[in-house]
Amino acid sequence: MAKVLLLEDDKILADTLKELLESEEYEVHLAQSSQAALDLSYANSFDIFLFDVNLADFSGFELLKMLRENGYKTPTIFLTSLDDISSLSKGFEVGADDYIKKPFDFDELLIRIQAQLRKVYKSYEDTLEYKNLTYQISSGELLNNDKLVSLTPQEKKLCTMLFQNIDKTLLKEDILYELDIDGESSEGALRVYISKLRKTGLEIQTLKGIGYRLVKA
Repeated sequence: MAKVLLLEDDKILADTLKELLESEEYEVHLAQSSQAALDLSYANSFDIFLFDVNLADFSGFELLKMLRENGYKTPTIFLTSLDDISSLSKGFEVGADDYIKKPFDFDELLIRIQAQLRKVYKSYEDTLEYKNLTYQISSGELLNNDKLVSLTPQEKKLCTMLFQNIDKTLLKEDILYELDIDGESSEGALRVYISKLRKTGLEIQTLKGIGYRLVKA
């Protein structure tokens, strides 16, 4: 279940978005001021930020700028009525990943959220470690105590997703999308891949009906 930090000071819109997102199986934490959002971001790990721009204390632009300067790479979508080029430019300058203008269609917001979450599976780091395992993204090599583990192309893709999202829930449908497998046998194939990777020492939790999570070492 992906965790969303929603910053919106319009109570009616905020409650509506929270309810709609939760109906789509997102875990939503709601803030109605930038300071409250800042506090929540420090206390929790989120998969995506949805930020309003014009707030009473300080703007969503300022909030994201602070978070980016402190190393937060969480994908961020601004929800705003601003549509001038200077505002759009400023939003991207401070680190926004996307921008949607109010009023917006909820289905469009969902599509944008899903697109950003899929990008999370990419990483700037090439070599990732977990316990006695080392995985190199560029080569697709998994080493267990320096011994090479043989992986199929699909297992390499799955391994990449798990290593880049340690302690985060990967939704089953997103995994299947990334692996580009479908049909009646797809979930069975995924279970086989998960079983193989567990045997290497990866502690992968099954979240029934939702997806999988590689537990932090």
